[in-house]
Amino acid sequence: MTAHQTNRMTGAEAMVRMLQTHGVTHMFGLCGDTTLPFYDALARLDHGISHILTRDERHAAYMADAYARVTGKPGICEGPSGGGATYILPGVVEANESSIPILAITTDVATTSRGRYPLTELDQVALYRPLTKWNTSLDDASRLPAMVRTAFRAMTTGRPGAAHLALPFDTQKAPVDEAEIWADERHRTFPAERAAPDPDAILAAADILAGAGSAVAICGGGPVIAGAFDELKRLSELLDLPIATTVSGQGAIAETDARALGVVGSNGGVPSTRAAIDAADVVLFVGCRAGSVTTERWRSPTRDKTIIHIDSDPMVIGANYSTSVAICADARLALDALVRELERRSAIAGSNGVRRASAAWAAKLDAFMPLAESSKAPIRPERVIATLMRLLDDDAIVVADPGTPCPYFSAHYRWRQAGRNFITNRAHGALGYALAASVGAHAGRPGVKTVAAMGDGSFGFCCGEYETIVRHRMPITSIVFSNASFGWIKAGQNAGFGKRFYNVDFNRTDHAAVASAFGVKAWRVEDPDALENVLRKALAHDGPTLVDVITQPLHEAAAPVSEWVA
Repeated sequence: MTAHQTNRMTGAEAMVRMLQTHGVTHMFGLCGDTTLPFYDALARLDHGISHILTRDERHAAYMADAYARVTGKPGICEGPSGGGATYILPGVVEANESSIPILAITTDVATTSRGRYPLTELDQVALYRPLTKWNTSLDDASRLPAMVRTAFRAMTTGRPGAAHLALPFDTQKAPVDEAEIWADERHRTFPAERAAPDPDAILAAADILAGAGSAVAICGGGPVIAGAFDELKRLSELLDLPIATTVSGQGAIAETDARALGVVGSNGGVPSTRAAIDAADVVLFVGCRAGSVTTERWRSPTRDKTIIHIDSDPMVIGANYSTSVAICADARLALDALVRELERRSAIAGSNGVRRASAAWAAKLDAFMPLAESSKAPIRPERVIATLMRLLDDDAIVVADPGTPCPYFSAHYRWRQAGRNFITNRAHGALGYALAASVGAHAGRPGVKTVAAMGDGSFGFCCGEYETIVRHRMPITSIVFSNASFGWIKAGQNAGFGKRFYNVDFNRTDHAAVASAFGVKAWRVEDPDALENVLRKALAHDGPTLVDVITQPLHEAAAPVSEWVA
């Protein structure tokens, strides 16, 4: 070989090597005609990437989402052109809006076939442009490695988010210079290249907090993504500051902490947690968009509060509340700087955090415990939550769909350690998320128990993935809250539309029988007194399990959703 010659590989091989050099060890996806060169490269090369074949591209993206949440590494999903590129979209959108980096690679028709009506032709870049942080089509094979590096940089820096790469068929076969195969190691994990806070903003925030009489913090997903657990706890202890969270922010602080208020807002919040926010004079938002659910349509906190807002996205700060201090920075760095500044001061007002948090939990438990101990049938959802709290280890992961399970887990399951132990899709709330996401969570953290909680509406969206779970023998336990309706919508019709229940009910499915047909060990429970024994067996089994729980319908229940309460 002369000095002017270079080693060559195909575009498909280059894509595999670029993923490998970025530290990718897991990928989720579904094959198609346009994927053949890419799959062939995966088959031939020694790369150390475990590819999990899914039964639906939507679920590949959901798996990548949850994998990223539990590992701190970008999740990778892939699918073919045409229908595959459209099916994978829901998971990409959810991850992007949740500040979770996933890379969707969708193969495409050859660039030379465009405009000639080939099967599955679609303008993928236009489709993904408004739904991702960054996307492009890899039309030039020589630029493929650089564009992959750009995708990882976009996903992991600033506010993390999703990226998309279209990979045309002819690019997969075209030559790539092997010398271009390298990665910036900083972009293998997220958040990368964290932004530090403005010192003047830290001083201003410290001034307000040091003099506050009843401050409160409301944490969104930002502190969890940033890993700001120690810094948040230090701030809470220093100021005796009560810490509330959004649903996505659960795990920012252990909910058994003396100053943890639990979830606030219309989904999972209760009157006692709302009262704690309403009584505050200063509200510190941390990594929180202060959106409609968290603030109950911007009614709590009220507009008279002094607002301090920390977020990595400058467009979030001040979007919904007049903000006295804006700190555009990584949550961990901002909280650390704030703690250091406050520690230098001798006089700091206390915010009665222990007393306020204790009162809020006591009031919540007064309402919860009678239902959690009820022996009435259908089984109360509260009883399911209380039973799981007794049975699951502290490090277990619960993945909940946004319907029936979400408000009950958010309000009542008391997470005993900080960290990512609860996952739910709060950005767009599509049904059918939990089962697939549990696969990604298990792949990313295989040494702990993973539970997928869903309603029977969600079960119908996703049950095909039980074949995937059985094929990989994943010891995931599914719990179906079975009430034979799209319960969230029915509860809305009950509360706000004169109980006119239109097109929300369907026939009851024997979910245990369906799961058994896939090879899942399954039980059906109707007797509340049998619940704990069955759940204990399901959780202890060394393979996939499902428990079909016949539960009280949402429109008849005491669900912690404020819009349903008179």
